[in-house]
Amino acid sequence: MHKRMGEAVARVARKVNDTVENKTDSLDLANCKLMTFPVGIYKAMRSVTEGIHRISLANNELKSITSRFVTTFSQLTELNLAGNYLHRLPEEITSLLHLRAINLSRNRFRRFPEPLATAPALETIDLEENGIAEVPTDKLASMASLRSLNLRANPVGPEVRLLVRPLVPFDLLLSPEEPIPEA
Repeated sequence: MHKRMGEAVARVARKVNDTVENKTDSLDLANCKLMTFPVGIYKAMRSVTEGIHRISLANNELKSITSRFVTTFSQLTELNLAGNYLHRLPEEITSLLHLRAINLSRNRFRRFPEPLATAPALETIDLEENGIAEVPTDKLASMASLRSLNLRANPVGPEVRLLVRPLVPFDLLLSPEEPIPEA
């Protein structure tokens, strides 16, 4: 077990070093078995955080994202958090003024993460395969930049199905309705 943990830590360190040394605009820490975002990464990436525009933390074991993560990587345009154990987002997500796409599919959200409704540049939200039943339809309708909202495989209420063009200026992706069984 210690050997596997050591290999995982080494893999994360290599990916962080590659990003820093090559001054790339993305950090890919997908599939690294992370339970939290490693605090040491903030220090290791201090010189390049402003240049990071895309981060993938997909398919880890994250239960939360901290406000420090959001404020450190303030220039993000894409954030992939698919396949984790998230059920809420920090309010600071609204400070990501350049965030255009967020993938939160396959997590544990029961409600639409409301801080997203005030993220000014957000164009694409993927919330497929969560447990979302409630969606703030009024807030979504006022999101000027939103182009696509994926709510497939969620137990959304019937009021969400009434959100159709021209009422909302974005593509709303829902699973087909289950046929009502005949008595």
